[in-house]
Amino acid sequence: MWLPSFYPILDTEVAARYGIDPVSAAASVLEAGAQILQFRHKGFLSHEAFGQMERIAALCREARVLFVVNDRADLATLLGAALHLGQDDLPPAAARRVTRPETLIGFSTHNERQLRAAQSEPVDYLALGPIFGTGSKQNPDPTVGLDELRRLRPLTERPLVAIGGITRDNARGVLAAGANSLAVIGDLFPQEGNLRARAEEWLRVTTL
Repeated sequence: MWLPSFYPILDTEVAARYGIDPVSAAASVLEAGAQILQFRHKGFLSHEAFGQMERIAALCREARVLFVVNDRADLATLLGAALHLGQDDLPPAAARRVTRPETLIGFSTHNERQLRAAQSEPVDYLALGPIFGTGSKQNPDPTVGLDELRRLRPLTERPLVAIGGITRDNARGVLAAGANSLAVIGDLFPQEGNLRARAEEWLRVTTL
């Protein structure tokens, strides 16, 4: 499969930290031209949070953009979305029994052992990280770094998404080290200014 180089992840906790409504944030990112958008909600899935997910899924359908649900195979199936799984989530083989046959599934890895083990999983793309230190995840795994990314890249032929601490300043170096796509979480949100403009800047940075 093909993945766009810019892979924005809309984390509701990070959005709340910046005082930005997730639905408005999603609209801005889509207006900028993003071709994929992941919705990540780690807390209790309230009625309000599910409503946000539904509205963002609808925006992605209208824009013909791939919508990805984090963690929840049931919600990905319900919304006709792609699914991204972590090491502590439902195993990919089990998730395949819940999702639709055509559902795209991504799977996170954090080291060589996990990346090798993921080769036997029924997934469409893999993620590796954190590449750098990250503040968007509690108790993050040890950082991978560019040298290790470069060393591990040949272990899989699947598209590889780099994640963790990736900013506009280090983005090109991560792509040069072998990543097909860059997951962007914290640096998606500007301290000041326009979120759409920030997403447009990311699209320029990741266009080689």
